[in-house]
Amino acid sequence: MKTYRTAGRMKAFLFVLAIVIILGALVYTQSLVNRMRDDAREFLNFYADVYARAASDFQGEDYSFIFEQIIQRINFPIIISNEKDSRPTAWKNVGIPPSDYSEETIQKITSRMQSMDESTNPIPLTYNDLVLGYIHYGDSKLIRELQWLPIIEILVVALFILIGYTGYQTIRRSEQRLIWVGMARETAHQLGTPISSLLGWIELLQARIEDDETQSVITNMRQDVQRLEQVAARFSQISTETKLTPVNLQDVIAVVLKYIERRLPRTGKNVDLLIEGDTDMTVHMNSELISWTLENLIKNGIDAIDKKSGKITIRCESPDPETLNIDVIDTGKGIQDGKDRKNIFKPGYSTKKRGWGLGLSLAKRIVEEYHHGRLELVNSVPDEGTQIRISLNPKQLASLYSSRKSSN
Repeated sequence: MKTYRTAGRMKAFLFVLAIVIILGALVYTQSLVNRMRDDAREFLNFYADVYARAASDFQGEDYSFIFEQIIQRINFPIIISNEKDSRPTAWKNVGIPPSDYSEETIQKITSRMQSMDESTNPIPLTYNDLVLGYIHYGDSKLIRELQWLPIIEILVVALFILIGYTGYQTIRRSEQRLIWVGMARETAHQLGTPISSLLGWIELLQARIEDDETQSVITNMRQDVQRLEQVAARFSQISTETKLTPVNLQDVIAVVLKYIERRLPRTGKNVDLLIEGDTDMTVHMNSELISWTLENLIKNGIDAIDKKSGKITIRCESPDPETLNIDVIDTGKGIQDGKDRKNIFKPGYSTKKRGWGLGLSLAKRIVEEYHHGRLELVNSVPDEGTQIRISLNPKQLASLYSSRKSSN
């Protein structure tokens, strides 16, 4: 649990750091935009003064010089209007030819001029306290592009992070899968030899000892060693391509319940194990691994029952040919809201003092990776109980079984 708390804090820190970087980029870019706007306004103030003088002391050559040398070099939208009726008289860089003076064009220019005035104040053309007209201007193309720059940067960085994170997660999951499969198969291999030896010694003891009481002890020993053999077999079934076989779901559940019922007295609890729904159906699955999953879910349910008595129900429902839901419902203490519900399927996370946090993680891997199904927490109410669902697709599993069989 400490690991997940540390990971959560690290994620929160990185998120806050990203927000700070984004805000810093936005503030810095906005400051550049404001400085460029100030420079543009200073230039236009100078231009307005020169233009006003030229317009008042009109001489054709001088005015032509100013128009060609100043107006034609401006690279941002500009509109000049009369002082009396605010009618546009000249414009540049607004996307409309400056030679088109049709009424429709004047209306468009007027509308554009009004939108400019909403973001920038027009500059009056004055000479000797006489207002000759106004210069209306907007942001240059460079300023508009600069305003989009932080957004583009954020999107590019976000895309890069997303691709990197996705690739990292894929590589990590692949490594985890390979490590998990390797450890599981190595464990099965290491257990195989001593288990076979133990079974041989038990056979030898049973043949030489005739005492009934000792024979009973040897029988129990055999059952426990066979249980170890079953555990080793389960580990050996874990691989990148798990073997599927057609099995009767009712038989699988019966074997699991029989094993649980034999060990219930050791828990000191009176727990009823019930089955609801139709379990008499053939499903293509790995019975060893599905049995393991059911055992883990039922054991967790028994551990969650903190009273002397309780109930665990296995409910099977098949609403359509492509859906099989196996619910394990207990009447235990439930799962608290928040991080417990979010992390229960993560490896190493456990709310038990002596728990390893591998049971539900293993179950999820078996259902989702090896049977292409889904394991999810359906419902959990504190002090009332928890419902966890295994969802399988019988048609998909049958098709997968057929394809693997034909390829082999």
